[in-house]
Amino acid sequence: MVFNTGAALLDAIVLSVVAQDKEGTYGYKITQEVRQVIEVSESTLYPVLRRLQKDECLEAYDVECAGRNRRYYKVTEKGRVQLALYKSEWKKYSAKISGVFEGGIIYE
Repeated sequence: MVFNTGAALLDAIVLSVVAQDKEGTYGYKITQEVRQVIEVSESTLYPVLRRLQKDECLEAYDVECAGRNRRYYKVTEKGRVQLALYKSEWKKYSAKISGVFEGGIIYE
């Protein structure tokens, strides 16, 4: 992709991916799903997961899988509120950008 992805957009994408599974999902699966949308490395995503956890938007828990622990992440209520804000802001932002690209500039 030609466009840089800022921290807020990356946070929004990660929260959205994790929120799709009510019971939470594990790091590698999150990485694979995010990579279907944007180009990003695992070394970029794990700090995002830790930051969202520190900000109380995600909670983490471990589940044993094939003799090893697998870390799962689940969206908290605070994370759901943040995700709703991101979605609302994205709608406004993307409408403005689309307006510029399509020749009908939208100012608000």
